[in-house]
Amino acid sequence: MMGFGDLTKMFGQFKDIQANLQRVQEEAAQRVVEASSGGGMVTAKVNGKGELLEIKIDPNVVDVNDLEMMEDLIKAAINAAVTKSQEEMREQMQELTGGLNIPGLDQLGKMFG
Repeated sequence: MMGFGDLTKMFGQFKDIQANLQRVQEEAAQRVVEASSGGGMVTAKVNGKGELLEIKIDPNVVDVNDLEMMEDLIKAAINAAVTKSQEEMREQMQELTGGLNIPGLDQLGKMFG
């Protein structure tokens, strides 16, 4: 059976993990990830929060008669950048938790923090 000392130690460790989690999230928010589509015809940059920061379109691919292709290239570039950003965040979280998948860790931290 767990004593109060063990419980206090566990909450202390949790607070450390929570602080590290917050630090990782803040660092990720500052990180900029770039991805492109169409062989570089459209390039998107997003931050670690998945917010679109910038989009560049090669003027040579702009064809008013084929806006559907342009829309697809833009969507693909943005989705690739967001996916890349999420993968980087997932990798950082795995490093933080030692590879353990702890669902809802950030939500649990809000209850005790």
